[in-house]
Amino acid sequence: MAQKSWEALEETCYSCKKCRLWELRTNVVIGKGNPKADILFVGEGPGQQEDLQGQAFVGAAGKLLDKMLASVGLSLETVYITNIVKCRPPGNRDPQEDEKQACLNYLRYQLKLIEPKIIVCLGRVAATTIIDPEFRITRQRGIWFSKKGYDFIATYHPSALLRDEEKKRPAWEDMKAIRKRWDELKGQ
Repeated sequence: MAQKSWEALEETCYSCKKCRLWELRTNVVIGKGNPKADILFVGEGPGQQEDLQGQAFVGAAGKLLDKMLASVGLSLETVYITNIVKCRPPGNRDPQEDEKQACLNYLRYQLKLIEPKIIVCLGRVAATTIIDPEFRITRQRGIWFSKKGYDFIATYHPSALLRDEEKKRPAWEDMKAIRKRWDELKGQ
């Protein structure tokens, strides 16, 4: 990926065979939204619907994420949404360490293209991969971290909210905090 472009990233991802996930994929799922967004949301990996459609966050969790964004005045025009891995792990299992490592350079490349100010980790897998391997989502979600010029925060993955209604209130508080931080950064 010598030249810095979305086309180069897509071409490289579509031909990737760095881990076993390519063998079962229907589509590579790179992401969606504003390619120059200030806020980057990162999940763990595509699910079944995402794999079938080649789009990030289009299943039930994606529909909930869209509602969460709208509730604080955000949309695909103001954010970019991607995943740690670009191919679906079988049975929607967590990506394994070698699979995450195979894809991390693609995420880093996306960071260079997007140049976000805020990175939101959706769930434990994204938070332990991006913020800290010892990250505990139930204890550390909603806390801001600064690293390498980015502001990081983690919240519950929308799929966790679909399984556990009690997590919706804390996730709502996190979304308000994300919006507040974005407004502060825009005001500078």
